[in-house]
Amino acid sequence: MAVSVAIETPLQDDVRSLVSDLNDHLLPLSPLEFQFKMTVEQMADADTTVLVARDETGQAIGCGALKDHGDGVGEVKRMFTRPTVRGQRIGSALLEAITALASDKGMNRLVLETGSTSGFEPAWRLYERSGFTRCGALLDYPDSEYSAFYEKRLALAPAQ
Repeated sequence: MAVSVAIETPLQDDVRSLVSDLNDHLLPLSPLEFQFKMTVEQMADADTTVLVARDETGQAIGCGALKDHGDGVGEVKRMFTRPTVRGQRIGSALLEAITALASDKGMNRLVLETGSTSGFEPAWRLYERSGFTRCGALLDYPDSEYSAFYEKRLALAPAQ
């Protein structure tokens, strides 16, 4: 399947649909108070860049976001691929694009929070295959049994 990944606004109906499907997917996996969601409006803030994966017909099949926390730290947010395309490395393509964007922005550390309960195993595999390692609680997330935290150090691009 030919897939393109590009920076887009989250304020589009098909991206809203992806985020809604992500929220529905997360509902049964952990308590609501331990689901740290961003709305599409929050994803449209200046500190966040959204990437959308589209198939050859232009249909949105996945998304992910990079939130800039300053001091060289970027956070991977709202990673999701439609169930119909899972296993086709769409998540990997999104994560590679987010990592490249973070590096281009001069970030030297990527972090993320994901669930720690059954159902999150595919996410753990994706992050670990992409060079992320588990770490302790980060940013302003509570340290709880429902969260798994990951980080990845990025090489700084050479000065031009």
